Amino acid sequence: MKNNSYEAVMSRRNEIMKKAVGIDYSKFEAKGIGFDYEKMMKETGYSLKEMQEMQSFSGVGNTPLYELRNLTALARKFSEKGKGARIFVKDEASNPSGSFKARRAANAVFHAKKLGYKGVIAATSGNYGAAVASQAAIHGLKCIIVQECYDSKGMGQPEIIEKARKCEAYGAEVIQLSVGPELFYTFLGLLEETGYFNASLYTPFGIAGVETLGYEIAMQFRELENRDPDVVVCTNAGGGNLTGTARGLEKAGAKSTKVVAASVDLSGLHMASDTQFNKKSFTTGHTGFGIPFSTWPDRSDVPRSAARPLRYMDRYVTVTQGQVFYMTEAFAQLEGLERGPAGNVSLAAAFSIAREMDEDQIIVVQETEYTGAGKHIQPQLSFARDNGIEIKFGNPNDEIPGKNIIFPETPDLLKAKDLDLDKIKTSLVKNAIKQNNLTSVSNEDIEFLMEDTNTNKDFVINALKELNVTIK
Repeated sequence: MKNNSYEAVMSRRNEIMKKAVGIDYSKFEAKGIGFDYEKMMKETGYSLKEMQEMQSFSGVGNTPLYELRNLTALARKFSEKGKGARIFVKDEASNPSGSFKARRAANAVFHAKKLGYKGVIAATSGNYGAAVASQAAIHGLKCIIVQECYDSKGMGQPEIIEKARKCEAYGAEVIQLSVGPELFYTFLGLLEETGYFNASLYTPFGIAGVETLGYEIAMQFRELENRDPDVVVCTNAGGGNLTGTARGLEKAGAKSTKVVAASVDLSGLHMASDTQFNKKSFTTGHTGFGIPFSTWPDRSDVPRSAARPLRYMDRYVTVTQGQVFYMTEAFAQLEGLERGPAGNVSLAAAFSIAREMDEDQIIVVQETEYTGAGKHIQPQLSFARDNGIEIKFGNPNDEIPGKNIIFPETPDLLKAKDLDLDKIKTSLVKNAIKQNNLTSVSNEDIEFLMEDTNTNKDFVINALKELNVTIK
């Protein structure tokens, strides 16, 4: 019998992953820090056209694009003369499972079936679980979703419970765990026990699936406006949303379009902390994932993550929880579209950024998500109150994550804050050195870090100097 202790299972991680993903990651590895990212992305074996066809088969993609005229008018009311870009939204809630993650899941589940796997497993408390369950149902595969759901007192956030119900509605088995290291251990054990496919968010299949979204945005704007959008705003957590969308825009030739990441500011809260887990009021697109996964992508559940957002990110901004709640209500009451919080993170940021831009420019929010019982504002705010969070109107600048939620008193207080992108890129370089336990690097290492941070040689060398790292 196999040793199934925590230490033994974790030591078999690479072996388990290789069998569960069908990819030998070792063939992409270079000496030192780097690996061949583009070679890994080609491992999907599917062209963009083929991905569009497989997604179309299961009802995914070709989602509508809406101009938000009333929100644009409101932004212009609080802008300088001549400012206030036109705001658009890509309505990804129209996908079968209600979010853009149906694109990732469609690719992963299709490939799992092609390779002969009998089922798929995903570790996620988010919309991706519902997407995998939905696609598994379409393709006739078994599905297990491993969900980090509760704190040690058995309390779970309304949004997480909502997503569990949705996964079960599609026929998936949902295994709910408390926050902590048991998630990955349980996930690995199930992969080994069942022999199912690892439908990870971070495989090439998952990221390439989102390329169709970026490509669609460019094609729709060329048909509608005879031009590409000036700015695309992506809610950023694990980085796959932004990476896939940006790659799709590149494949469409939309080289002038700027890609902006947006996250909810939850600074000071640790997402793996039992006591702090329920201090956030919704689970999507926050800095608790956005910053760690940007500064070290390979912390994911595969040896090398295909989600590498710093390669494509032109700007990174944050908004507060109160601003997202405010924008959720504004979206519903001004535009007649009720959607969940994930896309509204980007919409709150887009409303702010639009006020900086000229009236003839275009900014697009590239996703929406479905809404349901646990995604509505009232249960989320009630949960916050039950956890000692103060809720009031005022200036969002005064919001302290885990202490209060402050709704803007007026729309002009919706202001996204810029993060120092150079600082985040420097952190990636430092993490690469730390994770590989290096005191010296090669020119090949420097080239890889330049690609992973989308910077130049001088930037990387200056970051290395702070660590007293020598160049071979």
